[in-house]
Amino acid sequence: MDIVGRDAVADDCAIFPSGKGFMVASTDMVHASTDFPEGMSDWEAGWMSVAVTLSDIAAMGATPSAILLAVGLDDPSRLRPILEGAKVCCDNYGTRFAGGDLDFHRELTIVSSGWGYSDAPVRRSGARVGDLVGIIGIPGRAQAALEGHLEYRDFLFTPKPRITEGHMLAKAGVTSMMDVSDGLLMSLHDMLEVNNCGYELFSSRIPTINGLSQEESLKYALNGGGDFGILFTSPPEILPLPLPDLYIIGTVIGEKVVNVDGEVASIQGYQHHWD
Repeated sequence: MDIVGRDAVADDCAIFPSGKGFMVASTDMVHASTDFPEGMSDWEAGWMSVAVTLSDIAAMGATPSAILLAVGLDDPSRLRPILEGAKVCCDNYGTRFAGGDLDFHRELTIVSSGWGYSDAPVRRSGARVGDLVGIIGIPGRAQAALEGHLEYRDFLFTPKPRITEGHMLAKAGVTSMMDVSDGLLMSLHDMLEVNNCGYELFSSRIPTINGLSQEESLKYALNGGGDFGILFTSPPEILPLPLPDLYIIGTVIGEKVVNVDGEVASIQGYQHHWD
């Protein structure tokens, strides 16, 4: 962070002035061993590689424009289904699949880079004491699939970026946003770093995953990664909004801490590790 500056890594996307608005750009690297669950097809790997970047763009309240894909390929037979999955994901969200690069790699590695446009991007910073904390989507379903609840497989293997919802939240006037692909608590701690306030979650307001016990559902919701919902803060007066899967789960507080039911929450969620 001291090389590029804290502001350069404070959001889901980099932000550049563009005409009367802004361009936002993001890049994501995914690996077979750490990002592609067992049983994922190459088509699904292509879809997911694009979806992670589109989700970052959505979390800025921006409309995606184009995607570039760099594929480090371990087996030539995998290329076509990967590109087909990536292309379908782009097409589903009105995004141009604009090309990329191809090289050999011992482990399948895909780098997705994308950009989009917004009149006023919403950053992770901007939350104010008294704002409400909300989320789009039921958190924890991707983790539930990873733990063997295969009825939620689609949330893990073909996650759906919330582009329309991100745009509507931004237009309504939410004060901060980010996606929750690394987990709800992890995301709140990321927001904690760039805001002069804290967050209080109420477990009773976090939606329960159908078919799971309340305890198991809450564990996955708080700590599980792989969800592509949007976490946001909002002035109470602009809510409710006509969006499906919108849940108010907490409030912004003055103390710089993340609490769940009054207790300080530990940082848990998806993390990259190096040996």
